[in-house]
Amino acid sequence: MRRDWALLALFLPLVAHAQETLIGAGVRSRPEFDGFSQRTTDLIPVLRYYGTPWFARTTQGVLEGGARWHVGEGTDIGAQLAYEQGPRDRDPDVSAGVHAEWDGRLGPMPLDALLRVRQHLDTDRGLQADLRLTAGVYEGHGVLAGVFGQLTYANEDYYRTYYEVPESGLLYASVGALASYDISRRWVLVGSVERRRLTDHATRSPLVAQRSASYLTLGLAYRF
Repeated sequence: MRRDWALLALFLPLVAHAQETLIGAGVRSRPEFDGFSQRTTDLIPVLRYYGTPWFARTTQGVLEGGARWHVGEGTDIGAQLAYEQGPRDRDPDVSAGVHAEWDGRLGPMPLDALLRVRQHLDTDRGLQADLRLTAGVYEGHGVLAGVFGQLTYANEDYYRTYYEVPESGLLYASVGALASYDISRRWVLVGSVERRRLTDHATRSPLVAQRSASYLTLGLAYRF
């Protein structure tokens, strides 16, 4: 089965009807920028579409779309364009990149692993690489629930543009939980909580006021 998560992890990748298209919207509470103490609330899309080979999704932490190809049991590779937040939440950008994704199981537990590299089209903003692991932990009574973790690496161009420090390496680690609930056959309520922690490299920045922050999301989607 295919894997999918809504923006900043709203859906489980273990949905029984994984080929279905999901379109909706939600709200997200987050820091204005990682490291800032001020918070803001966004309206966000909820999107999942998988064709052959085209796809579009907000289900792996960013809004992205491109093409994917199946290369082996449970394994897909692809190329994507993605929306990227701008420095200090200003002037957003687009990234281009590639990814590899694997679906499998550890005993009865479904797992999804994603490795993604994304280079900003404004090359001064640098490159990021994500390693994300998701595990399903509950399914029943219309509820799907899971947990996830992610490590994100950034190169020196990214650190200089976003944090004004000459660093490179691991940018942050995050862990979270997420769930969906079938309101009806077509409508799905989704939500998540994520805790993100910046590494020592980022906290050397004069822009960073706090090391850790929470992301909270709640959304509603229509299943086609």
